[in-house]
Amino acid sequence: MKVMKFGGTSLGNARRISDVADLIVKETDCIVVCSAMSGVTNTLVDIAALWNRRRIKEAEKLLEMLKNLFLQTCYDLFGSTALPGPLPGSVNDHFNEITRRLKHDYDINGENWLLARGEIITSEIIALYINSRGDKVKWLNALEFISTGPDNEPAVNEIRTGLTAILGESPRGRFLTQGYICLDSEGNISNLQRGGSDYTATLLGAALPAGIVEIWTDIDGVRNNDPRFVENTFPIRELSFDEAAELAYFGAKILHPSCVWPASNNNIPINLKNTMEPEAPGTLISSGRNRKGITAVAAKEGITVIRIRSDRMLNAYGFLNRIFSIFEKYKTPIDVITTSEVAVSLTVDNPRYLREIESELTAFGTVSVESRQAIVCVVGDVLEQHQDRAVRILDSVRHFNVKMISFGGSRNNITIVVPEEERKDILCSLNEFLFENQSKANDSWLISQS
Repeated sequence: MKVMKFGGTSLGNARRISDVADLIVKETDCIVVCSAMSGVTNTLVDIAALWNRRRIKEAEKLLEMLKNLFLQTCYDLFGSTALPGPLPGSVNDHFNEITRRLKHDYDINGENWLLARGEIITSEIIALYINSRGDKVKWLNALEFISTGPDNEPAVNEIRTGLTAILGESPRGRFLTQGYICLDSEGNISNLQRGGSDYTATLLGAALPAGIVEIWTDIDGVRNNDPRFVENTFPIRELSFDEAAELAYFGAKILHPSCVWPASNNNIPINLKNTMEPEAPGTLISSGRNRKGITAVAAKEGITVIRIRSDRMLNAYGFLNRIFSIFEKYKTPIDVITTSEVAVSLTVDNPRYLREIESELTAFGTVSVESRQAIVCVVGDVLEQHQDRAVRILDSVRHFNVKMISFGGSRNNITIVVPEEERKDILCSLNEFLFENQSKANDSWLISQS
């Protein structure tokens, strides 16, 4: 059994949905995970915000635009005279229900119900389209088997139990469901946050278990650097699970940060594929990567650096634990940390409780905060065979305003913190230093294959 996940850009219009359907029906046994059509979730977020502010007329205008998008997609897929009987009514029913709910007071459960409509309507249209072509796929409601516990994290064993109850011990055939959406521990509709469809896919892959999880996007795999800022980047054909997790967490947008662990824990390969070029190899993520060298560079903006300086740290035990307990209290993860005898520097990417955290940290010493920073992460074989590689990497960034360096916590990366405005320049500098020869070799390989 294979898991195939298709993102919003892969489902952006009728033509792309038709191409995705062609990929699905090539498989005999698969579970397909669908995101909402491109732009739909953003529009639903805007509608929820207007609902919260009681600007209902504006919300209804956006809602009408969204309904027309879905209906036009249906007409483009099926033709105006060939729409399946239930389809227009089903789309209208969804939007009539949304309109009805907007007349009531806003609450977070209502917003989560609203956000789930994108995946549900999109997946219903795709399932009807595939079946209308004479191919068979069974639509599944993800809310019947994807749920989170009190810690807001999903559990593979519970998903496996839910799937088995619906599909049996050894499912065969094609199934299509939704990514992103789930039930929380109290039975309310919730979600796995932005990009959560990747997470759904690897959770299902672990629960089945699947032979492989394919994540289809509009990009040919993970690239060695950010192509928005750097020229001459190239796709990475193989990654280890650890490398993929580091890159996803520290800025590689193609992959959801949480999605690697279910596949890694169950040794299920992930293949990142391009729906625009389905024959391209993409990027294979597995436990078997043996290539040596620096793999990639990624950057993550919106970082805040917090520094705590205190003479009470000197020769004191339990000091860091007390600091970390404050971040745990406010459910704020720490990305990077460095320490000295009398100071701790750390970074966070969620400023929601920053004021409260800063206030409580002042009990330990002098606290300073710098916002608008960026984390730049060099991932690969940093330490294993070339002891001087890290020194040369750091030497290549000596002209930048480096605020923090984390080195040695993982043998897979060196992490550098710089001001956001230096992110592009440092990515370009590292690209020239690390990948100039690899880029030329990659170009030669592409020419030889053409």
